[in-house]
Amino acid sequence: MKRRTAREKALQALFQIDINEAGPEEAIKNILHGETMDPYLAELVNGTSTHLKEIDERISKHLENWSVNRLAKVDLNILRIAVYELLYVHDVPSNVAINEALEISKRFGDEKSSKFINGVLSKIKDGLNQ
Repeated sequence: MKRRTAREKALQALFQIDINEAGPEEAIKNILHGETMDPYLAELVNGTSTHLKEIDERISKHLENWSVNRLAKVDLNILRIAVYELLYVHDVPSNVAINEALEISKRFGDEKSSKFINGVLSKIKDGLNQ
Protein backbone atom coordinates (compact mmCIF):
# COMPACT_ATOMS: atom_id res chain seq x y z
CA MET A 1 0.00 0.00 0.00
CA LYS A 2 1.33 3.43 -0.90
CA ARG A 3 1.77 5.88 1.95
CA ARG A 4 -0.88 8.23 0.51
CA THR A 5 -3.37 5.35 0.58
CA ALA A 6 -2.29 4.49 4.13
CA ARG A 7 -2.90 8.12 5.16
CA GLU A 8 -6.34 8.16 3.53
CA LYS A 9 -7.30 4.90 5.22
CA ALA A 10 -5.90 6.22 8.53
CA LEU A 11 -8.17 9.25 8.12
CA GLN A 12 -11.15 6.94 7.67
CA ALA A 13 -10.18 4.84 10.69
CA LEU A 14 -9.60 7.87 12.93
CA PHE A 15 -12.93 9.30 11.80
CA GLN A 16 -14.61 6.04 12.87
CA ILE A 17 -12.83 6.18 16.22
CA ASP A 18 -14.11 9.76 16.71
CA ILE A 19 -17.69 9.17 15.59
CA ASN A 20 -18.38 5.57 16.62
CA GLU A 21 -15.90 5.36 19.49
CA ALA A 22 -14.41 2.27 17.86
CA GLY A 23 -11.04 1.05 19.05
CA PRO A 24 -8.04 1.45 16.72
CA GLU A 25 -7.88 -2.25 15.78
CA GLU A 26 -11.61 -2.45 15.07
CA ALA A 27 -11.54 0.76 13.01
CA ILE A 28 -8.60 -0.47 10.92
CA LYS A 29 -10.33 -3.79 10.33
CA ASN A 30 -13.50 -1.97 9.22
CA ILE A 31 -11.75 0.16 6.62
CA LEU A 32 -9.55 -2.60 5.18
CA HIS A 33 -12.47 -4.70 3.89
CA GLY A 34 -10.34 -7.84 3.84
CA GLU A 35 -7.19 -6.19 2.46
CA THR A 36 -3.88 -7.01 4.09
CA MET A 37 -2.80 -4.89 7.02
CA ASP A 38 -0.29 -2.21 6.08
CA PRO A 39 2.37 -1.42 8.71
CA TYR A 40 2.31 2.32 7.98
CA LEU A 41 -1.48 2.45 8.28
CA ALA A 42 -1.25 0.67 11.65
CA GLU A 43 1.49 3.06 12.79
CA LEU A 44 -0.55 6.14 11.85
CA VAL A 45 -3.77 4.98 13.51
CA ASN A 46 -2.19 3.49 16.64
CA GLY A 47 0.40 6.26 17.02
CA THR A 48 -2.13 9.04 16.56
CA SER A 49 -4.51 7.35 19.01
CA THR A 50 -1.76 6.85 21.57
CA HIS A 51 -0.57 10.48 21.38
CA LEU A 52 -4.01 12.03 20.84
CA LYS A 53 -3.95 14.30 23.89
CA GLU A 54 -0.55 15.79 23.02
CA ILE A 55 -1.47 16.12 19.33
CA ASP A 56 -4.76 17.87 20.12
CA GLU A 57 -2.98 20.23 22.53
CA ARG A 58 -0.45 21.08 19.83
CA ILE A 59 -3.25 21.76 17.32
CA SER A 60 -5.19 23.79 19.91
CA LYS A 61 -2.23 26.12 20.54
CA HIS A 62 -2.25 27.10 16.85
CA LEU A 63 -5.97 27.71 16.35
CA GLU A 64 -7.17 31.28 16.31
CA ASN A 65 -10.69 31.82 17.70
CA TRP A 66 -11.44 28.09 17.38
CA SER A 67 -11.30 25.06 19.60
CA VAL A 68 -10.50 21.50 18.61
CA ASN A 69 -14.10 20.51 19.44
CA ARG A 70 -15.50 22.94 16.85
CA LEU A 71 -13.38 21.71 13.95
CA ALA A 72 -14.92 19.52 11.27
CA LYS A 73 -14.02 15.91 12.12
CA VAL A 74 -12.42 15.36 8.72
CA ASP A 75 -10.20 18.44 9.05
CA LEU A 76 -9.33 17.58 12.64
CA ASN A 77 -8.27 14.04 11.76
CA ILE A 78 -6.23 15.21 8.76
CA LEU A 79 -4.45 17.59 11.14
CA ARG A 80 -3.94 14.82 13.69
CA ILE A 81 -2.28 12.52 11.17
CA ALA A 82 0.00 15.28 9.88
CA VAL A 83 0.97 16.39 13.40
CA TYR A 84 1.70 12.78 14.32
CA GLU A 85 4.00 12.56 11.29
CA LEU A 86 5.66 15.89 12.12
CA LEU A 87 6.36 14.84 15.71
CA TYR A 88 6.98 11.09 15.57
CA VAL A 89 7.75 9.85 12.04
CA HIS A 90 11.34 10.82 11.44
CA ASP A 91 11.67 9.44 7.91
CA VAL A 92 8.94 11.76 6.57
CA PRO A 93 10.17 15.31 5.92
CA SER A 94 7.96 18.05 7.38
CA ASN A 95 7.11 19.45 3.96
CA VAL A 96 5.99 16.01 2.76
CA ALA A 97 3.72 15.53 5.80
CA ILE A 98 2.14 18.94 5.18
CA ASN A 99 1.80 18.44 1.42
CA GLU A 100 0.17 15.03 1.92
CA ALA A 101 -2.30 16.55 4.40
CA LEU A 102 -3.17 19.26 1.88
CA GLU A 103 -3.73 16.75 -0.93
CA ILE A 104 -5.93 14.59 1.29
CA SER A 105 -7.89 17.66 2.44
CA LYS A 106 -8.61 18.55 -1.19
CA ARG A 107 -10.12 15.10 -1.65
CA PHE A 108 -12.00 14.68 1.63
CA GLY A 109 -12.54 18.19 3.00
CA ASP A 110 -14.45 21.20 1.72
CA GLU A 111 -13.15 24.07 -0.41
CA LYS A 112 -11.70 25.91 2.63
CA SER A 113 -10.07 22.90 4.29
CA SER A 114 -6.70 22.94 2.56
CA LYS A 115 -6.05 26.62 3.27
CA PHE A 116 -7.03 26.21 6.92
CA ILE A 117 -4.98 23.02 7.35
CA ASN A 118 -1.96 24.60 5.65
CA GLY A 119 -2.08 27.56 8.04
CA VAL A 120 -2.29 25.43 11.17
CA LEU A 121 0.40 22.95 10.06
CA SER A 122 2.77 25.73 8.95
CA LYS A 123 2.54 27.29 12.43
CA ILE A 124 3.15 23.93 14.09
CA LYS A 125 6.13 23.23 11.81
CA ASP A 126 7.59 26.69 12.55
CA GLY A 127 7.22 25.98 16.27
CA LEU A 128 9.20 22.74 15.89
CA ASN A 129 12.14 24.54 14.28
CA GLN A 130 12.60 26.98 17.14
